[in-house]
Amino acid sequence: MASDDKSSPEGERGGLTALHDLFDELPRPEARRQGLISSISIGLANRGRLLQALFDLGPTSRAGLARHVGVNRATITGIIQPLVDEGILVEGDPLPSREGGGKPARPIWFAQDAAPICAVLLMHDGVQCCLVSLDGTITAEARAAFPDDAGAVEVLVEILFGCVRQVLDYAHRPPLGIGVAAGGMIDTDTGTIVAVNLAPLLDDFPLGPTLERRFGLPVRVDHHPRALLVGDRWFGVGRGKRHFAVIYSGDVLGGAIFLDGGLYRGPAGAGGELGHTFVDLDGATCRCGRKGCWETIATLGWLRRQARQRGLPQGIFLDSHRLAALVAEGNVAAAELFDLYARNLAIGIANLQQTMAPNFFVLHGDAVGGGEALRGAIAAHLANLVPARPGSQIELVMGDVEDRAALKGAAGLILSELLHFSL
Repeated sequence: MASDDKSSPEGERGGLTALHDLFDELPRPEARRQGLISSISIGLANRGRLLQALFDLGPTSRAGLARHVGVNRATITGIIQPLVDEGILVEGDPLPSREGGGKPARPIWFAQDAAPICAVLLMHDGVQCCLVSLDGTITAEARAAFPDDAGAVEVLVEILFGCVRQVLDYAHRPPLGIGVAAGGMIDTDTGTIVAVNLAPLLDDFPLGPTLERRFGLPVRVDHHPRALLVGDRWFGVGRGKRHFAVIYSGDVLGGAIFLDGGLYRGPAGAGGELGHTFVDLDGATCRCGRKGCWETIATLGWLRRQARQRGLPQGIFLDSHRLAALVAEGNVAAAELFDLYARNLAIGIANLQQTMAPNFFVLHGDAVGGGEALRGAIAAHLANLVPARPGSQIELVMGDVEDRAALKGAAGLILSELLHFSL
């Protein structure tokens, strides 16, 4: 059954790292709710927390990790050394000794040649795939657009399979799994796409099981904004934070919340549909069929309609970046629309802040193109909308380029499972 293609389900599995083997040993959510915590589960949890600390701190010596988590160096070595032996972690060059002498510290970090993760970003108009290393490096990128006239979901699935296969062919060893950030409503328990307003062919499609059968790898699927948050938590500005939220703006509007060290998900992945929270009960009808959703006043579709009504140049192609450029040129109508867009984005953020108080917000998607000017305008409106009180100081930052952040987040979905870290 051996095969030269190690990324295929028939390929040799001897090259898998301990993390890949660990995936199959992890108790599923149903099992975790039953009985006592076993010694194996405690060991896995400690390993996950230590590796999470390493992600948060960056390359760190054993002594530094011991100080950070409050245990002795021998305990750290007992967890770290097997991962070094398996090639998951490596020790860097010795650091210069301190004045007091002693053994030079050697920073621990993730091995560049450890098994990667296949990350997928599936949106209504196409798919992007890549390999992501354990330190967040993206390689072997591929993308494919969906045809406008696709008449069956099978057409889209074959395009998806082709993109994934193209990436897997570059894997130097079998990937640890496939993580998918998908647009639309997702049942995270089953890996099923429940509904995609802009691509109804994908409604009720069992994406996770289909990928698992095709490629023989563990698969995790989650809502696109939640994947953005996971990416920020593992690899971006959310590292080390206990509370923060992500807001995505574009053709759709969405968000995700990280509170007290955990990503919020409702049953079967429900909840988090921030774009469909109500901001105007008598407002425009949303694509979901309801009136006054936040999405009706703060997406690219709304922005472009407003631009055409105001006679702005290239209104059909307008986005935050182009709008900010028009404002910088002194266009009065553009400045008015820019401020209104900022206010509309701030309204939903203010509602979330008043309800959950994550305090730290990361903007992704179209808003990033507006740069510091848009961030500052949103922050100014938030200052007027949210009463100042202790514990409610809002910090608003721009995230990474949206597609790369989502791909890293998709990889983070697999990473969270591998490290036994609750997200």
